[in-house]
Amino acid sequence: MTHLFGLDENKRINKRLLFPQNNLVLTSIDIQSVEPVDQRTRDALQKSVQLAIEITTNSQEAQAKHMASRTEQEAKGHLERQKITDEAEAEKERRNLLQLQALSAAVESTGQSRAEAQSRAEAAKIEGEAAVEQATLRAQAEKIEADIELFRLTQSRELELSYRRLTSDLEIEKAKRLADIETEEFKQHVTTIGPKTIQAIATSGPDNQVKLLQALGIKSTLITDGRSPINLFNTAVNLVHTSPSS
Repeated sequence: MTHLFGLDENKRINKRLLFPQNNLVLTSIDIQSVEPVDQRTRDALQKSVQLAIEITTNSQEAQAKHMASRTEQEAKGHLERQKITDEAEAEKERRNLLQLQALSAAVESTGQSRAEAQSRAEAAKIEGEAAVEQATLRAQAEKIEADIELFRLTQSRELELSYRRLTSDLEIEKAKRLADIETEEFKQHVTTIGPKTIQAIATSGPDNQVKLLQALGIKSTLITDGRSPINLFNTAVNLVHTSPSS
């Protein structure tokens, strides 16, 4: 096209070709085929074309094989990289799994240790509470026993005191009654004998005084006028000597 239409001053292909001889204007050319006139040239050109086609075909085939091999190598490389990536991810997941298992085991061990410690603490608490309860019950039992013993001793003491008081009262009452009886007997004897007779006997001799005392029921006596001192030693000796005769 460039050789036919030529170039303008701007180095661009002209849009038409003018023949001044007959004013023929060409705007386009459609070339269907080009064949050489010489047979040998035609054969050589055909061989050249076939060789070019074969070379092109072989080149395209080699390029296709190369592309296929390259694609296969890339696919293998991608597959290997994916395999390595998958193995790395699997190893990472396995490591995470091992870490989780270790953490779970640690948590389980910690939980078990904590549960055992809590169980021991609960057992110690229950044992302590039981000991306190037992000590409280023992103290209450001892207090009850002490109260019972104190009550028994108090009752025994009160009974003993009551018995002694009653015995003392009875002894006092007995002594009082005996004294009253002796006083009454003495009064009766005095009344029976009479004051004058007693006065006469008191002024008489010792024999009559002894008879008077025996009549009055008195085993021993000491009669004085209250003006002369008494020798108690001699009196005791005289009482000892006179006791058999009384």
